[in-house]
Amino acid sequence: MIQVSAKTTRKLDPEALGDHLDRLFRAAWALCGSREDAEDLVQETYERVLRRPRFMRREDDLGYLFRTLHNTYFNARRTASRRPQVAAQLDDVQAASSRSDLQPERAAETSLVFEAVAALPQPMREALVAVDVLGLSYAEAGKALGVHENTIPSRLARARLKVAEGLEA
Repeated sequence: MIQVSAKTTRKLDPEALGDHLDRLFRAAWALCGSREDAEDLVQETYERVLRRPRFMRREDDLGYLFRTLHNTYFNARRTASRRPQVAAQLDDVQAASSRSDLQPERAAETSLVFEAVAALPQPMREALVAVDVLGLSYAEAGKALGVHENTIPSRLARARLKVAEGLEA
């Protein structure tokens, strides 16, 4: 049995997790490149976190949630890569209604940005999502991504440049 010291850990408050929903959704959208996939990813992340009590060690909730979101995303991609691919016919897919009907110009612009972010190589995309979308510090992003914090600024600069170039094209 694992003993948890009350001095160095605290229990993750499930009631406070909703405070991070918008930022995690933006991060998921940037990772996935699809609004629908992002919704599924955030839902799966919250389901995993809420499945059992979680204890935090000197870590903020957002950093922990992003690391869980990141791991959930790549575990799902790894699993999907092992399955045979089945293509759906256009007639099989129903058109989804979205809130973009209210502001089509902004929705199109947001979609272009997220598509450019999703097209980045994985290390650059992860750094950009962690810092620019979630607002993590370089140290928090490095810890969440499992790299040294000094790696984050260079990945971030290259990612921002590639996104800007992609939007100009």
